[in-house]
Amino acid sequence: MSETETQTSTKTRWKLTIEYDGGNFCGWQRQDGVPTVQQTVETAIRAFCQQDIVVHAAGRTDSGVHALAQVAHFDLDYGARDLSGFVLLKAINAHMRPAPVSITHAEIVAPDFHARFDAHNKLYRYRILQRPAFPALEKGRMWHIKRALDVDAMHEGAQYLVGKHDFTSFRDSQCQAKSPIRTMDQINVTKHVYDDYGGVEIRIEAQAQSFLHHQIRNIAGTLVMVGDGKWAPIDVQKALAQKDRAAAGPTSPPDGLYLVRIDYPSLGV
Repeated sequence: MSETETQTSTKTRWKLTIEYDGGNFCGWQRQDGVPTVQQTVETAIRAFCQQDIVVHAAGRTDSGVHALAQVAHFDLDYGARDLSGFVLLKAINAHMRPAPVSITHAEIVAPDFHARFDAHNKLYRYRILQRPAFPALEKGRMWHIKRALDVDAMHEGAQYLVGKHDFTSFRDSQCQAKSPIRTMDQINVTKHVYDDYGGVEIRIEAQAQSFLHHQIRNIAGTLVMVGDGKWAPIDVQKALAQKDRAAAGPTSPPDGLYLVRIDYPSLGV
């Protein structure tokens, strides 16, 4: 067995669950000259184990987008020494401070596990704050809209997006996906009490195996037009049918978008 084969055979694949505030980053993916979440995590791992390691994420969140449970994997050669998930996450987190990134869970997975390709469901949430006063404590973490929105109409319009469709009208013009066809498994618009003085949080939650670039933000911008009364709910279906980005509503700010959960089949080690 060659030296390279020996080194490869000692590697363990780790699955990380990562929480971060995307407001200070230019997205997940490493880029030259700008702060990214991937670079922050990889730099912390190098500080811990002195190895240059690439961390592969389930999805490349955009600049300003947050994550409650991003999932990533990487291979670590730690020799014959014992290393628990708790010790690993403590070490990585210690080297990431004070960046707003935190490993919330680490576990060993099978060598062929892949954070991106093995994911079979993703849940995104878009948060809108409806009240006159701006959000002092959650500035940059939700889209603030002063006027009242018709949440029932927004939910009705959203249901036209459920199922398998060509989502050209709701993807960014620079989207690199080979196909605009996606299956929206579920999308709901709900409202929740935000404060004691009439403040309302509106949540748009969408589930699918995969999403197009800016798909959720473009959907949110379109549904706000429905909530404003500028569009009827049926107009969402009309925009979808046109397969033209110009037919749908504007792109909403990244502030309110969160990657909430990624589901996988049972993981074997």
